[in-house]
Amino acid sequence: MRCFRASAESVRQVRKARIHSPNRTEKMTEFQNLPPESHPMANRFRGFLPVVVDVETGGFDCRRHALLQVAAVFLRRGPDDHLYRERTLSLHVRPFEGGLLDPKSLEVNGIDPFHPLRIAHPEDQALGKLFSEVRREVKLNQCKRAILVGHNAHFDLGFVHAAAERCGIKRNPFHPFSSLDTVSLSALAYGQTVLARSAEAAGLVWDNESAHSAAYDAEMTADIFCSIANRWMDAAGIPQSASLIPEDTG
Repeated sequence: MRCFRASAESVRQVRKARIHSPNRTEKMTEFQNLPPESHPMANRFRGFLPVVVDVETGGFDCRRHALLQVAAVFLRRGPDDHLYRERTLSLHVRPFEGGLLDPKSLEVNGIDPFHPLRIAHPEDQALGKLFSEVRREVKLNQCKRAILVGHNAHFDLGFVHAAAERCGIKRNPFHPFSSLDTVSLSALAYGQTVLARSAEAAGLVWDNESAHSAAYDAEMTADIFCSIANRWMDAAGIPQSASLIPEDTG
């Protein structure tokens, strides 16, 4: 099957037909400070804030295929220094004009990019919302920068950076090349690399019907990351060097 391109007319038709409905993952609680029971992340990962991200796309090439959905899970650090999932931001994204859409990829993620009831944001607005929330979390946690956590994290990071470049966004809160990959962490901790099998090995319940939604996959990735981080912390503690806040982006 051949890819097709998102035309300007198709994007305009979706804009006219949009019907707004509330999305629970888009409703952000306004925090001025961290909850009393939460500790800042600043001295946990050398001043970096882990933000779990998953994207759904129209293919595998971050510069040619469209970004269709992005979800970010924000974590908290409890009084016992355990990490846990706190809230999720999920945004549908309109394909950028000329972006390729591979039918095979759409079959996997089940997204109809031009469905009239799909509440999708232009790429620049979606990234604006995402980056604004990430920057606020960085500040709340007294960190210097966000670091993307993902399952095959280079894929998600590539699409986020490529979209930001297309939109001319300069204030990208994510590290330009570093990431934390739960594929590698799961292989080490559980002997598994596939997301579903890693989740099951971590004692989580996997729902095949919900898989390949950016929000669901991001939340499961977050639970896996927290499980491994907490397991390691219980066994070995937090290294003293983790409190060193980096002076650069390396």
